[in-house]
Amino acid sequence: MQIQVNTDNNIDGREAVIEDVQERAQAKLRPVASHLTRVEIHLADLNAPKGGPDDMRCMAEARPEGRNPIAVTHNDESLGKAVTGALDKLRAAVESDLGKRAARG
Repeated sequence: MQIQVNTDNNIDGREAVIEDVQERAQAKLRPVASHLTRVEIHLADLNAPKGGPDDMRCMAEARPEGRNPIAVTHNDESLGKAVTGALDKLRAAVESDLGKRAARG
């Protein structure tokens, strides 16, 4: 599973953030990783220096083998919470998709 992380220009410490997000994605998605070819994660600070509630956005897209991409978005007050929320949603969505696929045979 390849993990690609993109950030907007308002994210500080891009290299460290990208490395941290890649490690977190590998850990969170480990149970479904064998079914995924690629995961793309896009990070954005919506209000830049202004701050505010829910101004950090994490959009995550998984590409399961032989299936359509699955995308989720989570906004939160901190980048860490936004990433965690999006990865939790993504794992649940992938598991649901795999369950539906298995049920159809």
